[in-house]
Amino acid sequence: MEDAVAEQQEQAAGDAVMTRIGQVTMLLHAGDREEARDRYLDLWAEIGETGDPLHRCTLAHFMADAQDDPADELAWDLRALTAAEVLTDERVEEHHQSLAVRGFYPSLHLNLAADYVKLDRRDEGREHLRQARAAIGALGDDAYGDGIRAAITRLEGELG
Repeated sequence: MEDAVAEQQEQAAGDAVMTRIGQVTMLLHAGDREEARDRYLDLWAEIGETGDPLHRCTLAHFMADAQDDPADELAWDLRALTAAEVLTDERVEEHHQSLAVRGFYPSLHLNLAADYVKLDRRDEGREHLRQARAAIGALGDDAYGDGIRAAITRLEGELG
C-alpha cells in the first residue's frame, strides 16, 4: 500500500514538473526569453542531468528555443536528444496516452539540423535533416505533423 501511495505521489510530482515547464513555455512564447531562460535553468537544477528523461527532454527542447547564441541552442537540443534516447514509450504514455517517443525524433532532428546550419556546419545539418525526414512516418496527419513536414522541406530547400 505504501508503495502505491509513493508511486502516485511521484507521478503527481512529475505532472507538476510538466505543468511548470508548460507555464515557462508560455512566457517564452509571449516573448519573455530572459525570464523563461532563468526559470528553465531553475527547473533544470531541480530535475538534474539524470532526472526523469521526459522532463529533461521537454525542458531542454524548449530551453533551446530560448537561447540567443546558436551554440547554446545546439547544446540544449543535444541534451533533448540524449534524454529522448533513454525515454520509454511507457513513460511518455503516463504523461499523455496518445504520445510515443518515436514521434519526438522528427522535431528533435529538425531542430539540430537548423542549429548546425546556423553554425555553418552544413554537413552535420544535412545528416540530422536526413534523420528527421526518415522519422516523419511517426508523425500524425494533423497540424503539428504538417508543420514539422513543412519545416523539413523548407530547410531541405535552404540546404540545396
